[in-house]
Amino acid sequence: MDRLSPLDQSLLRLLTANARASVSELAKQLGVSRLTVQNHMQQLERHKVIEGYTVKLRSDYAPWQIAAYMLIATDQKRLGPLVRALEKIAEIHSLYSISGEYDLVAELRAENTTALDVAMDKVTAIEGVLRSHSSVLLSKKFER
Repeated sequence: MDRLSPLDQSLLRLLTANARASVSELAKQLGVSRLTVQNHMQQLERHKVIEGYTVKLRSDYAPWQIAAYMLIATDQKRLGPLVRALEKIAEIHSLYSISGEYDLVAELRAENTTALDVAMDKVTAIEGVLRSHSSVLLSKKFER
C-alpha cells in the first residue's frame, strides 16, 4: 500500500481516537456505507497499516504507576545482542533508535520506583551498554 487515500487517513484518525468505535459509527462519521468502512479496514489490516487494536487505561487503573525514558549509549558492535537482551526486560514498553549522543531510547513502565530501579539496573548491566541517562515522567500534559 503506497499511499493512503483521504478516506483511509480519516478512518485511521477516528480509530486512533477510539479503536472501539463501531463500523456503523465510523461509516456515519465518514459519510460512507458500512461495507465501505469494512472493506477499507480489511485492506488496511491486510497491508499491515493497522497491526492491531488496543485499549487505553486511565493512569490510576494501569498496572504500572511510574514511567521513565532511558537514553542508552551502546557499543555498536554489540547492538544486535543488546537489543535482544533489552526485549527480555518486561518493563521496557518500547525501544527506539535515535540520532545524537545516545543510540537508543527506552520507555520503561513499572509498578513502583523500586521495580523501575531494578529494571534500569538490568539495562545498565547488559554487555554493550556504555552509559545511560534516565528521566522519570511526572505527569501527562496531553496525548494524541
